[in-house]
Parts: sequence; C-alpha cells; structure tokens
Amino acid sequence: MIKTPPSLEAKQLARLMEVNQTLNSTLNLDELLLYIIKAATDTLDCEAASILLYDEKRNRLFFAASTDADPKKMAQIPVPIDGSLAGTIFREDKPILLNNVKQDPRHFVNVSQQINFETHTMLGVPMRIREKGIGVLEALNKKTGDFTSDDERILSVLAAQAAVAIHNARLIQALQKAYDDISETDRLKSNFLALASHELRTPLGIIIGYASFLQAEDGEVSDHAEHVLAAASQMRSVIEAMTSLHLLQAKGLTFKPRVVPVQQVLNAAYAEMRQIAEEMRHTVTFNLPTQSLLVTADPEKLAPAFINLMNNAIRFTPPGGQITISASQQRGNILINIQDTGIGIAQNQLTKIFQEFYQVEPHTTRKFGGLGIGLTIAKGLIETQGGRIWAESEGLEKGTTLKVLLPPAGTSTLSMPA
Repeated sequence: MIKTPPSLEAKQLARLMEVNQTLNSTLNLDELLLYIIKAATDTLDCEAASILLYDEKRNRLFFAASTDADPKKMAQIPVPIDGSLAGTIFREDKPILLNNVKQDPRHFVNVSQQINFETHTMLGVPMRIREKGIGVLEALNKKTGDFTSDDERILSVLAAQAAVAIHNARLIQALQKAYDDISETDRLKSNFLALASHELRTPLGIIIGYASFLQAEDGEVSDHAEHVLAAASQMRSVIEAMTSLHLLQAKGLTFKPRVVPVQQVLNAAYAEMRQIAEEMRHTVTFNLPTQSLLVTADPEKLAPAFINLMNNAIRFTPPGGQITISASQQRGNILINIQDTGIGIAQNQLTKIFQEFYQVEPHTTRKFGGLGIGLTIAKGLIETQGGRIWAESEGLEKGTTLKVLLPPAGTSTLSMPA
C-alpha cells in the first residue's frame, strides 16, 4: 500500500495544533510574541511577520514584535489607527490581503524606511479577545507565489489562538507586577518599622532617665515628671509593638517552647493590664478550670499575644463594661475566649481587624487610639506557635469575643475532629 504524502493544508493544520499547545503553555509575554511571529512565518512560508498591539491610552497601534527587528526600536514607531493598513484592519475588524502593497495608499512607508525592510505582499488579520480588538497579526512577503484565501483562514486561526495567549500572559504579567509592588511596599514598611523603633529608643531612654531623676524632686516638678514618665511608658509600648511586628515579618523572633498551663499565661497577661482595666472601671471575670490546661508554647511570646487581646477588649469597651476571660478543652485543643461588652464589630470587618494598621474607626474621628497592630502581633505570635485566632461579634454595640485555639501539650498542631 502506497502512502500519499500529507497535503500542504494538512501540514499547516498539524502545525496549528502544535502551535496551540505551545501557546497554552507559555506565559512569558516576550517569549510568546516571538514564538507567534515565528509560527506565522513558518506556517505561511513568508519572510517576516509582525504583531501590533493596541495602546488604549494613546489610541494607536505599536509594534510588540517583528521578525529580525529590535523590539525596543520597533515599539517607538507609532502606527496610527487612521491612514495605515494595520489601523484599517484593527478599526474595521476585517482581514486585508494585498499582493502588491506599494499600490495601496494606506501602506505606512515610515516603518519600512526605519527598519530597512521592503514590503511587497502582505496579509493582515485582526486579533480579538471576547469580541474586543487587541491588535493585528501581519504576514509579509510570501516566499513562493501570492497570499491566498487559505492563508488568510490559517492566519486568522493563529491570530485567534495568539489573542487568547497574549491576553492570559498580560494578566499574569499584571498580577506579577501587582505582587512585586506589594512586596516592595511591605519591604519599605518593614524597613520603616525597624528604623523608627531603633531611632526612637535613644531619645526615649534620655527622656525616661531625666524624668526619673526629676521625679525625686519635691512639689510641682515631681508631678510634671510623673506625667512625662507616663507618656514615655506609653511611647515605649508603641515602640515595642513596632519592634515585635518587624521581627514577626522578618521571621526574626526565636521561640523556646515548653509545657506551660494556659492559666498561668493568662494571669501573667492580665497582671500587665490590671491597672488600665481598673482605671476604666471594668469588671473582669475569670472562668478558668482548676485543672491545668497544658499547652506547648513559649510563655514569653504567648503572654504578649494575650496582653494585646486584653488591651483590645479593655480599650474598645466603654467605662464600666464587663470583660470575661475563659478557657476550656475543645476536641483535644485548648480554647481561650476574651469576651467584652464593647463597641462590637461589623460582620464585614471580623477578618480585617487582624490586618496591619487596620483601624475600625475612621482616622478623622478616632476615639480609641492605637496603631492598629496589636491584633496583628497577637495573630502572628499565636499562629507561629501552631494556634489559630478569630473574632466573633453579633454586630455594632453588641460586644466582641476574641477566640484563640491552641494545640495541647505534646503536639505542635491543632487536633482536627474525625
């Protein structure tokens, strides 16, 4: 049996299938554009190919890629929507097949002159994505004979495939840029936290030193010094919070876990906040079991987390409120609740309150103060030690419950129900 060789059309269709597979697996835009023009020249057996993409801001086309041409130089050549062949293809959303380009007044000779390439024949087709034009794909100078309607059909298929691939690559490129911008912003923010907390320590130490010295004096000077010390202590707390956040972001904190009763950690945390709670005339109730609830954690890092949670409950509860601190076993894990009768949280903000520098109240009408990083630090300290934290609230003016789930002693991960 004699096998007949595949026809030219069969070869071209096979080539298009191969091209489609490659296009779907290439996400780098520059590599993609070069591959498309090579596929166009190979499939149609022509000397060159070009991709022109639409610039929405300037309402013109520009060369994104062209055979054997400097892409940066080509990109600087503007191609008008009106008065050019590519512009006509794009504007009218129709292919143009010319086997004698020089006779067409729409031929944009400026391009040929700048890149020293003489165009004789041309086939151009529009590139669309979801009925929206994104550019034009051109094939130039058929090596043998003239461009045909079959060539037009094949180039149109390639243009449709290319449009989808370019669209996807652009999305990936935009996503990567957004990610890089976020990363740079995070880096700058982290550097600011580190520098600010470092630079503020020295003058703050001097202030505290002189205020402590003046506090030993009698009379009005001592009273003033006491106020200075109180303000300096508050400032030192802010600096410590900034330092903790920076270390968490940089993964610079070291943990020394050991088995410890969670009751001990909660009592130590409240000892730091007792004075503020009493000044606010809050009623603080502990519902802790007599049997020790053991966790494996670094108490020096876990206690600050609960200090921040208690501080949040105390600050956002109007004077004379009630705060309940409880702990229990839940499916093998240790659950801690810090419940208040404060201002509550809207449902759409329950997760946002753990974001860095997020403030529930507008900055122009703030009443409660703070940098908005206490809950962020608490979340980082708890999650780094294998725990989980979340907030629950029935809404504004209905109080908030901050919940912490910690793995029991002997484990580093939370027990999951069967």
